Amino acid sequence: MALAVVIVILVVGSVIFHFASPWWFTDIAADWGSVDFVVDLTFWISGFVFITINLFLAYCIYKFRQKDGHKAVYEPENTKLEVSLSVVTSIGVVLMLAPGLFVWANFVSPPEDAHVVEIIGQQWQWSYRYPGADGQLGSADVKHISEINPWGVNPEDPAGQDDIVIDGPEFHLPVDLPVKTLLRSKDVLHNYTVAQFRVKMDLVPGMVTFLWFTPTKIGTYDILCEELCGIAHFMMRGKVVVEEQSDFDAWLAQQPTFAQTQSAAAPDLNAGRQLYAGCASCHGEQGEGNQALNAPKLAGLQSWYVQRQLKHFRVGARGVNDGDSAGAMMRPMAIALADDNAVRNVSAYVASLSDVPAASTIADANVRNGARIYSRNCAACHLDDASGTWYTDAPALAGMSDWYFVKQITNFRNRIRGEHSADDYGEQMVHMATAMADLEEIEDVAAYINSLR
Repeated sequence: MALAVVIVILVVGSVIFHFASPWWFTDIAADWGSVDFVVDLTFWISGFVFITINLFLAYCIYKFRQKDGHKAVYEPENTKLEVSLSVVTSIGVVLMLAPGLFVWANFVSPPEDAHVVEIIGQQWQWSYRYPGADGQLGSADVKHISEINPWGVNPEDPAGQDDIVIDGPEFHLPVDLPVKTLLRSKDVLHNYTVAQFRVKMDLVPGMVTFLWFTPTKIGTYDILCEELCGIAHFMMRGKVVVEEQSDFDAWLAQQPTFAQTQSAAAPDLNAGRQLYAGCASCHGEQGEGNQALNAPKLAGLQSWYVQRQLKHFRVGARGVNDGDSAGAMMRPMAIALADDNAVRNVSAYVASLSDVPAASTIADANVRNGARIYSRNCAACHLDDASGTWYTDAPALAGMSDWYFVKQITNFRNRIRGEHSADDYGEQMVHMATAMADLEEIEDVAAYINSLR
């Protein structure tokens, strides 16, 4: 009897939770209302079956409970019951699956007038490519991927020279126009999902998959990876901006073509040396750093990383938080650089400085514990030897100022750094920094990194 009551309560509670729950679909922003219909149909059919079977089970437990004088009857076969259950079950399965097949047929048949954009996934970032003036994308392959060609576009394919390339987490689409998105992975299995668009698809290494939709609402939507792809899978975020055609055209016109990214002039090291004279008063003539001035060692950092951080200071992605007094001193120095060319030149000069490992400033740390934390959390991006790599936008850590590492990880943990909208990947570090529970563990990791120099 008690079990029957529990089952009834379970059914009633499940129904109430279903209708009262705040966790439901986001508002749809594409023309895939048919997906919502199929999901709703599945809910109603499976919900009806769930309620019916469980209430019947509760009834049987109550009706046929043990009583004095009652004896169970052994009935091994009941052809009528078996046929009825088979027919009803088959009808239910058809009702659930058949509408989905019609939706799938539409899903794999994009309109001929759909414009094309390629979405590229990697650990743990997104990048994008649009056809250029010729209306077609050039060929691409992972063997062509390099620091200056992260999209893997074939440099020998003339059709790819005018492709418009985006090396960042955000791309744009015009509203009310169908789009076919080609999906390509540079490393492992990923999945492209925008909850409001209701469609998703895996990015499979070695293949080009696709999906299509028509965005119907202007707005900015989060891109998620819904395939476990590594330690930072949950932070593999991007954004798609749906806007009017005129705004989309204006944005697209500002983006570089593949040919432009490959033909940029080499940075001027002499100009960079002259600009660095203003930096040397704090960071040292050889970029060795000065802890007394809160100036970290620069020699040994990659030019792309120095360039990115200088731009962050210039636009206010760093150095504006009240808790970052050292960053506030750095910001006017970065703003003093006249333009992007000046930033590029001084960054290249910094990267050319002779790299002499910084002295350790941390005593009595647990290096073994630091090695454990680093290998499980940091090495996936910064590599086992902490040399860093452009591929995951991870700077070199080995041989750098350990006191500065401690300060910056603390800043990430305290959300002093990494949450500005212009800091594309800082949010990843905000979450990864929590792998170190406290200051003691941060120093353990810093001491381990220092041992790798």
